[in-house]
Amino acid sequence: MILKKAFWLFGLTVFLLFIFLPGYTKLQELRDKNRELANKAKQLSIENYLLQQELNRIAHDPVYQEKIAREKLGVVRKGEVPVKIVPKERE
Repeated sequence: MILKKAFWLFGLTVFLLFIFLPGYTKLQELRDKNRELANKAKQLSIENYLLQQELNRIAHDPVYQEKIAREKLGVVRKGEVPVKIVPKERE
Protein backbone atom coordinates (compact mmCIF):
# COMPACT_ATOMS: atom_id res chain seq x y z
CA MET A 1 0.00 0.00 0.00
CA ILE A 2 2.77 2.49 0.96
CA LEU A 3 4.76 1.44 -2.09
CA LYS A 4 1.73 2.04 -4.30
CA LYS A 5 1.21 5.56 -2.84
CA ALA A 6 4.90 6.35 -3.27
CA PHE A 7 4.74 5.17 -6.88
CA TRP A 8 1.69 7.39 -7.59
CA LEU A 9 3.33 10.35 -5.84
CA PHE A 10 6.48 9.84 -7.89
CA GLY A 11 4.45 9.54 -11.10
CA LEU A 12 2.47 12.67 -10.29
CA THR A 13 5.68 14.58 -9.54
CA VAL A 14 7.27 13.50 -12.84
CA PHE A 15 4.08 14.42 -14.70
CA LEU A 16 3.94 17.88 -13.12
CA LEU A 17 7.63 18.45 -13.88
CA PHE A 18 7.03 17.36 -17.46
CA ILE A 19 4.14 19.82 -17.77
CA PHE A 20 5.55 22.88 -15.92
CA LEU A 21 9.34 22.69 -16.43
CA PRO A 22 9.39 23.97 -20.05
CA GLY A 23 7.22 26.95 -19.06
CA TYR A 24 9.46 27.70 -16.09
CA THR A 25 12.63 27.63 -18.20
CA LYS A 26 10.96 29.88 -20.78
CA LEU A 27 9.99 32.27 -17.97
CA GLN A 28 13.62 32.38 -16.78
CA GLU A 29 14.84 33.06 -20.33
CA LEU A 30 12.34 35.90 -20.69
CA ARG A 31 13.38 37.38 -17.35
CA ASP A 32 17.03 37.30 -18.43
CA LYS A 33 16.16 38.92 -21.76
CA ASN A 34 14.10 41.57 -19.93
CA ARG A 35 17.04 42.32 -17.63
CA GLU A 36 19.39 42.66 -20.62
CA LEU A 37 16.98 44.98 -22.40
CA ALA A 38 16.53 47.10 -19.28
CA ASN A 39 20.31 47.47 -18.98
CA LYS A 40 20.59 48.40 -22.65
CA ALA A 41 17.78 50.96 -22.27
CA LYS A 42 19.61 52.48 -19.29
CA GLN A 43 22.86 52.70 -21.27
CA LEU A 44 21.07 54.28 -24.22
CA SER A 45 19.40 56.76 -21.90
CA ILE A 46 22.77 57.81 -20.51
CA GLU A 47 24.24 58.07 -24.01
CA ASN A 48 21.25 60.13 -25.14
CA TYR A 49 21.70 62.50 -22.17
CA LEU A 50 25.39 62.99 -22.99
CA LEU A 51 24.62 63.65 -26.64
CA GLN A 52 21.94 66.18 -25.65
CA GLN A 53 24.50 67.92 -23.43
CA GLU A 54 27.01 68.08 -26.28
CA LEU A 55 24.35 69.34 -28.69
CA ASN A 56 23.39 72.07 -26.21
CA ARG A 57 27.05 73.00 -25.83
CA ILE A 58 27.52 73.15 -29.61
CA ALA A 59 24.46 75.37 -29.95
CA HIS A 60 25.33 77.84 -27.16
CA ASP A 61 29.09 77.80 -26.47
CA PRO A 62 31.09 79.79 -29.05
CA VAL A 63 34.44 78.61 -27.69
CA TYR A 64 33.37 74.98 -28.10
CA GLN A 65 32.04 75.75 -31.59
CA GLU A 66 35.42 77.15 -32.56
CA LYS A 67 37.22 74.15 -31.11
CA ILE A 68 35.03 71.75 -33.10
CA ALA A 69 35.45 73.80 -36.29
CA ARG A 70 39.23 73.79 -35.89
CA GLU A 71 39.55 70.08 -35.02
CA LYS A 72 36.95 68.53 -37.30
CA LEU A 73 36.78 70.94 -40.23
CA GLY A 74 40.29 72.39 -40.27
CA VAL A 75 39.04 75.99 -40.05
CA VAL A 76 41.64 78.68 -39.29
CA ARG A 77 41.28 82.33 -38.35
CA LYS A 78 42.16 85.10 -40.73
CA GLY A 79 45.90 85.64 -40.68
CA GLU A 80 46.73 82.20 -39.21
CA VAL A 81 48.87 79.80 -41.15
CA PRO A 82 47.93 76.14 -40.82
CA VAL A 83 50.87 73.83 -40.18
CA LYS A 84 50.51 70.12 -40.76
CA ILE A 85 53.02 67.93 -38.99
CA VAL A 86 53.61 64.62 -40.71
CA PRO A 87 55.37 62.01 -38.61
CA LYS A 88 58.49 60.52 -40.14
CA GLU A 89 58.03 56.93 -41.25
CA ARG A 90 60.32 54.39 -39.60
CA GLU A 91 62.35 52.30 -41.95
